[in-house]
Amino acid sequence: MSETRVTGWVGWVLFASILLIIEGAFDIFFGFIALLAPDSAYFRGSNGALVGYDVQAWGWWTLILGVIVLLTGVFLLRGALWARLLAVIVAGVNAVTNLLAFPTQPIWSVALVTMNLLIVYAVTVHGGELKRDAE
Repeated sequence: MSETRVTGWVGWVLFASILLIIEGAFDIFFGFIALLAPDSAYFRGSNGALVGYDVQAWGWWTLILGVIVLLTGVFLLRGALWARLLAVIVAGVNAVTNLLAFPTQPIWSVALVTMNLLIVYAVTVHGGELKRDAE
């Protein structure tokens, strides 16, 4: 078995876990907005019409996904192997979910998709170092 060398990338994996926690909090916040105020300006496109999907269903999806993302970030911070695997899956699903808001919030959507891609990169390339650093 080869020895895994801990590099400065451990900090990037920790940064990815913090991003997951922050993004989970954002998702929970936006989920509550969708549930409590589905007719708000946040969900209106450039022509003033509501986006083409059920806002409350999107709100529940985003709220549940936000809780999962936040908890994944917490457990990734602790170095759990299953959290590294789940972080990749959750970040990918969250990136696709954020694309649904692109018609109403294009800059925010692109920022969140970029954040998710950074999470996937940091965890897949250097996630093994996090476990070694925790020992």
